[in-house]
Amino acid sequence: MLLLLLVCAAPVVASYFTYYVIRPEGRRNYGTLIEPQREMPAGLMARTLQGQEVPLSQLKGQWLLLSTSDAACDARCESHLYLQRQLREGLGREKDRMDWVWLIQDGQQPSPALHAALQHAQVLQLPAQGVQTWLEPAPGQQLADHLYVIDPQGNWMLRFPAELDASSASKAKRDLERLLRASASWDRPGR
Repeated sequence: MLLLLLVCAAPVVASYFTYYVIRPEGRRNYGTLIEPQREMPAGLMARTLQGQEVPLSQLKGQWLLLSTSDAACDARCESHLYLQRQLREGLGREKDRMDWVWLIQDGQQPSPALHAALQHAQVLQLPAQGVQTWLEPAPGQQLADHLYVIDPQGNWMLRFPAELDASSASKAKRDLERLLRASASWDRPGR
């Protein structure tokens, strides 16, 4: 009878021991969670490609998948813009809850060849100093090396690794799907 009791109680005892003593710290996220989250700087003004000044806070109210670079978009920048579009489209019916944003740091206009690809993107010009007051790259990396995730309250909360490419995009997509699933009760599509 005692042997039967031990066999039945062993999984419960093992689970409590594992949780309270060993404390597994495994994480399933691909991106780096930012702790503490950084708020969008208040009063920071950006400029549309048409030259109109807009507050950066207009981006609040929606999940954002954000990249930043100079207007002379190199191969890495083009890859990020492509990944942003594909990650957003890959969310299916949830895609309306996420916008993709490109912040241009040097105040120049992007090439006309990019305009067609950016129809569904929010493209804003924001000086590098303004971007650096909010976002930060991983040690040894540049701001333009990462994709950043911003929550609907305007907090920077996730940074994807610099080596993000088409082969690792599925891991990033899983992170985005988890975020949207976890926020489904309080976040709605649109601003």
